[in-house]
Amino acid sequence: MDLFGTAGIRGSAVERVTPELALAVGRAAGRDAVEREPGGGPEFVVARDGRLSGPALAAAVEAGLESAGADVVRAGMLPTPALAHASRGRWGVMLTASHNPPADNGIKLFCDGSEYDRDAERAVEAGVGSGVGPAAWEEWGECETAVLLDGYRDDVVSYAREQELDLAGMQIAVDCGNGMASLATPAVLGALGATVVTLNANVDGHFPGRPSKPTAETLTDLRELVADRAFDLGIGHDGDADRIVVVAPDGEVVHEDTVVAILARHYVETSDAGDPVVVTTPNASARIDEQVEAAGGRVERVRLGALHEGIAAARRDGGPETAVVFAAEPWKHVHTRFGGWIDGVTSAAVVSGLAAAAGGLASLREPVTERPYRKESVDCPDDRKDVVMAGLRERLPGRFPDATVDTGYGVRLDLPDGSWVLVRPSGTEPYVRVYAESEAVDALMETAVAVVESAVADALDQ
Repeated sequence: MDLFGTAGIRGSAVERVTPELALAVGRAAGRDAVEREPGGGPEFVVARDGRLSGPALAAAVEAGLESAGADVVRAGMLPTPALAHASRGRWGVMLTASHNPPADNGIKLFCDGSEYDRDAERAVEAGVGSGVGPAAWEEWGECETAVLLDGYRDDVVSYAREQELDLAGMQIAVDCGNGMASLATPAVLGALGATVVTLNANVDGHFPGRPSKPTAETLTDLRELVADRAFDLGIGHDGDADRIVVVAPDGEVVHEDTVVAILARHYVETSDAGDPVVVTTPNASARIDEQVEAAGGRVERVRLGALHEGIAAARRDGGPETAVVFAAEPWKHVHTRFGGWIDGVTSAAVVSGLAAAAGGLASLREPVTERPYRKESVDCPDDRKDVVMAGLRERLPGRFPDATVDTGYGVRLDLPDGSWVLVRPSGTEPYVRVYAESEAVDALMETAVAVVESAVADALDQ
């Protein structure tokens, strides 16, 4: 049974992430946790975003957890990073579909401040598949209600202050997208000294202000506001506040890999580790590697949606001087000094603070080489993806003989001039994705796509 994608379980609340599934997942997760903690009932914090299906799904998850023998702390509506923060030293369940449309919902599971790894997800899948039943009636867990938001917001503010980040005098516009950032980012930035103007800062599960996914197209109002009123920067969030988009004073969306490069450089420069490591994903730009290496660190890559696994592997495989100082994939950042979860609210505070210290975003961006970037999708049936990728592991290096090749997560080719190409199968759609970054990106993409199309055509003829 395959329940979990790259970001938990997600889909239509009527067809996929139903109360019946939520009950089963809660019971399976509760039973697994009970087995891992013999002699004492495990405690799960349960929270949700503002979607209309959230209360019913939360109730179903809670029933499943308690009937499996776990205790529940009912936290109400929280940003996903706040739920992760609250799961430290215990377990957590977040009901959210992040940036998906309003009719969708999802389930994310946490343990001690980090998302479940693949082994833990498989254990839950096995429990759901086997139809695990309730514990004996006298072993059922209990439920209590707690207010956890204030503690999270206070800790984010304290973390920024520990890094001597001061937003006094900063003018920042924040588009919360009618999501969970409404409860956190404006308050955090204000507490750090910024003057904050908000858009769509009321929680509404219909997302009336704009689609929940923050993109250059959906953030038009924020971009116009920032440019027209000379803000120092703008911040856009998704529905559960784990993603962040940064808008420059001219209204331009700052490329997501540039934001990662800025944060990665900061964390390497301020680390006292002998071997500072930044974990990122195969589709991340070489500009990140350049900034990390210039600051004295190194980059490790892990599959999309598995930053927590990459952090664990780097710590496990590194030496005594190794420290994972930061981890990120596009739009999603793990501030490892603060916690092991993706956190768009903390990103908003740190990026704003670094911009204030540097005298503006332009100074932060200046050292980063921003080459043109493109992404395309090539049609490929799901049942032919393995054959296609096997062929591409031979064809692509042959077409780019000067490249350094990494086949750990698709096929990535890094060229001597800093250009790169990544080809990987989509995990959710019948496509092979092609990414390229180069000063001559159109020519590079044309060549790579032609190789992929040829491989797909040959696979279909077999």
